[in-house]
Amino acid sequence: MTASDAPDAAIASAPGERPETKPHRPYFSSGPSAKPPGWGPEHLALGSLGRSHRSKLGKARLHYAIDLTRAVLEVPDTHRIAIVPGSDTGAVEMAMWSMLGARPVTMLAWESFGEGWVTDVVKQLKLDAAVVKASYGELPDLSAVDQRSDVVFTWNGTTSGVRVPNGDWISDRREGLTFADATSACFAMELPWEKLDVVTYSWQKVLGGEGGHGMLILGPRAVERLESYVPDRPLPKIFRMTKGGKLIEGIFRGETINTPSMLAVEDYIFALEWAQGLGGLSALIARCDSNAAAVDAWVQRTPWIEHLAAGPATRSNTSVCLKFAGLGLDEEGERALSKRIETLLEAEGAAFDIGAYRDAPPGLRLWCGATVETEDLEALFPWLDWAFREARSN
Repeated sequence: MTASDAPDAAIASAPGERPETKPHRPYFSSGPSAKPPGWGPEHLALGSLGRSHRSKLGKARLHYAIDLTRAVLEVPDTHRIAIVPGSDTGAVEMAMWSMLGARPVTMLAWESFGEGWVTDVVKQLKLDAAVVKASYGELPDLSAVDQRSDVVFTWNGTTSGVRVPNGDWISDRREGLTFADATSACFAMELPWEKLDVVTYSWQKVLGGEGGHGMLILGPRAVERLESYVPDRPLPKIFRMTKGGKLIEGIFRGETINTPSMLAVEDYIFALEWAQGLGGLSALIARCDSNAAAVDAWVQRTPWIEHLAAGPATRSNTSVCLKFAGLGLDEEGERALSKRIETLLEAEGAAFDIGAYRDAPPGLRLWCGATVETEDLEALFPWLDWAFREARSN
C-alpha cells in the first residue's frame, strides 16, 4: 500500500485549513540542533579568531571551554575533560581503540549508533565481544550485563528515542570499564559520574553548538587503563593520549591533538555561558523535560501517532522518536507518508528535519533539547495534524 491508497481508521483524510501561527524557530533537527535562544554571531567573542590555538590566548579559551564544561555538567574533579577531533564519533573511536582489548567486552545496542560501535569493535578491532541487542523501541536486559567486562553503550539512543533510565544497573564493584556514548544525553539528563569511566558527546546536540569537535571525559579507572595497557594495534596520531606510559595531561588542559576551529570553540563557549545564565544543569534538564512532556501530551491526544520507545521510563527527553499508529500501511507506505509530511512542513517553513533516522522504523523525530522552546513545539502540533491530513488526502 502507498500513503494515498491505504484505509485510515484513525482520522478523516479530508484536508483542513492551514494553521495560522508557525513556530518562531522551526528547527527540530537532532543535530546540528537549534542554536540557543538569542544566539547571534555578534555575541561571539572573536578575539581568538586568526590566532593560533597554541597561542596564550588560544590555549586560554580552550581551557576556559573545558572549565565551563566541568561547571555546567557538574563533572567531578576526579574526571579529566578533553576537546578531541571528529565529533562524538571521534571521541568514541579514540576511547575504544586506545582502551579496549585489556579484558572481555560487552557491547549493548538498541539503535543505529550502538550498532555502529558493535561493527567497529567486532569487525575492525576484531575483538571477541559479547553483543547484546534489542529492537528499536526496547532496551536489552541491563541486569544481565557481565560486570567483569568492559561495557560500551549509548546512554540515549538518538535514533530510537530510548535511554537507559538510570545507572543503577552498573555495579560500584565492577571490574571492567563503562564507556557511555552520551552525545544526546549530556546537558539533558543526570549522569552518575561515579559509575561512568568514559563519557563522550559532541557540541551540536543539547547545546546547539557546531559540529566537528568531540568531548572525551575520563574517570580515574580509565586513566589507569591508559597508563597500564598497550593495545596490540597501531594507533593513529589523533588517538594517542599517552607518551612513555603516562597520560599526556596537556590534552586535558586544552592543548588539543589537532587544530580546532576557534570559531566553533567560541560558539561552544557562548552556549555554555547561556546555560550558566539559565541556572546550569538543572535548568537545562527542566527545559528538555518540558519539551518532551509537550510532545507526549500531543501524542496522547493524537490517534495516528505513538511513541517508538515502549516504556515511559526509557523515553528520551531529547530525541523523541514517534511511529505511525493504526494506519494499515506497510513500511514503504509509512516511509512515503513520513517524507510527504516532512516535505510539506519544510515548504511551509513550519518545521525542518523531523523525519525519522534512515535506519530507524519510519515515523517522525522531534528534537526536544534545551535550545528548543516549548512554545515552538506547541505551535508545531497543529501543523503536524494539518500535514498529516494533507499527506493522506493526496
